[in-house]
Amino acid sequence: MQSLMPDSNNNNAKASIDKWVTAEVRAMKAYQVPSSTGLIKLDAMETPYTLPDALKQEWLSALGGVSVNRYPDPDSTELKVLIRSCFSIPDECGLMLGNGSDELIQIIAMLVGGVSRTFLAPIPTFSMYQQISTATATQFAGIPLAADFSIQAENLFEAIEQFNPACIFFAYPNNPTGNCFDPTTIKQILNNAPGLVVVDEAYFAFCQKSFVNEIATHPNLIVLRTMSKSGLAGLRLGMMLGNPEWIEQMEKLRLPYNSNILSQVSAQFYLQHHDILQQQAEQIRKDRSWVFREMSKISGIEVFPSEANFLLFRVDRSADTVFNGLREKGVLIRNLHDPSSPLENCLRVTIGLEQENRVFIEALSSLKI
Repeated sequence: MQSLMPDSNNNNAKASIDKWVTAEVRAMKAYQVPSSTGLIKLDAMETPYTLPDALKQEWLSALGGVSVNRYPDPDSTELKVLIRSCFSIPDECGLMLGNGSDELIQIIAMLVGGVSRTFLAPIPTFSMYQQISTATATQFAGIPLAADFSIQAENLFEAIEQFNPACIFFAYPNNPTGNCFDPTTIKQILNNAPGLVVVDEAYFAFCQKSFVNEIATHPNLIVLRTMSKSGLAGLRLGMMLGNPEWIEQMEKLRLPYNSNILSQVSAQFYLQHHDILQQQAEQIRKDRSWVFREMSKISGIEVFPSEANFLLFRVDRSADTVFNGLREKGVLIRNLHDPSSPLENCLRVTIGLEQENRVFIEALSSLKI
């Protein structure tokens, strides 16, 4: 098919991009989301559960009363009240909502990042920390984890001394490794960090461990939460908790109406049935234990303990071969293979429905790793 864009236009565009887009951004790769059509989707840490059918009708009825021709409440006032109640967030703790936790990470980067500033995080970890650092012209320093994916505290403290980071990120539990870092080490860093310390608790529902109570005594602490792992991934609702003075500064960079009215009403409805979300999380924790045990029985696999809704595992052959073999059998997981990191020949599987988990185990076993 003949190109609709003359070569001269393409060349002009490339020349303009080279002039105005930083080399760091040009070198980046866009976040890739593979198609899952026709596959059992166990690649994205989503919960496999939705609302019971009877409640779905009530939810749709609630959405039917929404005036989409009007802007949403810019402060999500009613939703914040429910969030504080469901998650026991004290009134003296600042709270800001975002379009997923990604937007909140971006706001943090916009506030304290930039040229001559550095962000720091143990690696491997959530890729958005580095991607958003690069997008905001902030240097990113990744400090490798130990072979068992624990923090190498001495290396981390040396990096803090060297880089004087404006912000340190901890995913807790960590993505993609699934483990919670030593809380004593994180508290030591909170007491000595020159800038912000962000504890990203995206998987709180599956570990029930939190640093929220530390906010009162550590004004440099920001805690992130998300509803994406609790059945609301499609709504994109993130939460930022912290000292009110810091949240006030963050609010200056939050775009107006960033939480749309359908997300606000839906989240309010779901949180009114928070007990169901808790029951679903408990079931996922039980299923995680079963999947871990079954994977541990398969020769050629090293599966790592997890406090999230996924399991990281290493195979003693090509991860690409295992990934493609599972895909051919109708199961999509995440291939994390990186020969230059501790994730060499590693893959990650999300905990699904009972039948989905069984299909995954059967497919993995049949590959004869």
